Amino acid sequence: MTELLNLNLYQFLMVFLRMGSALMLLPGFTASYVSTQIRLSIALALAIILMPVVTRFLPPAPDRFDILLQYILREITIGIFLAVIIQTIFSSLSLAGNIAGQAIGFSNAQNFNPATQNQSIIIESFLGVTALTVIFMANLHHIMLNAIIDTYHLFPVGQALPWGDFANQMSQTVNGAFIAGFKLGAPFIAFNIVFYTGMGLVSRLMPQLNIFFLSLPLQIYLGAGLLFITMPIMILWFMRYFDDSMQLYLH
Repeated sequence: MTELLNLNLYQFLMVFLRMGSALMLLPGFTASYVSTQIRLSIALALAIILMPVVTRFLPPAPDRFDILLQYILREITIGIFLAVIIQTIFSSLSLAGNIAGQAIGFSNAQNFNPATQNQSIIIESFLGVTALTVIFMANLHHIMLNAIIDTYHLFPVGQALPWGDFANQMSQTVNGAFIAGFKLGAPFIAFNIVFYTGMGLVSRLMPQLNIFFLSLPLQIYLGAGLLFITMPIMILWFMRYFDDSMQLYLH
């Protein structure tokens, strides 16, 4: 009975460490309105549910404490790595929100972003919360959880961590998120170029006109209208980008 109990505790610990460390940093779960107790409860419940599924990927319980400590550190590292990858994917929305905020004239209009728990441009917060809402409504958050489960195929427990692959994948994800952010913000980049070019021509043709008082409200109205038109397309495009990026980690 004691051996069986120790084995179950070892299996539970191996599953909980990877799942729990990921849930502490995953978008949506790490928001300020999700308390630590709720995240811990979800991680405990998922670990208990997944134990029968993941057990076949686990090596025998080690006899030495130093080996067990290595297993623990590796599991935490893998969970954090996957969560940081997903957070990096979501950072494309932050870049797009910053571009849109600069174009509309809301660069100084900042509020507390509950998703990232820091001050950010109001457009960035709006895009992030909207994307998270759509992801959970469309059950795409299951992809994040499935990716954590499938990491047992990619990174079996007890094996050495591929630090070179980690660094390479992180650099590719950062590069992809940067490109995706510029693609999402492309309409506002074009709007900025056209708007300021037009305002420059007007100021040259009518020097007596106070261009500042004309351009500021016009920039806000036109930029907000552009955001209203492009918002659904931006969110749908991000959903596709998110799904395609997560397919790399699904078995």
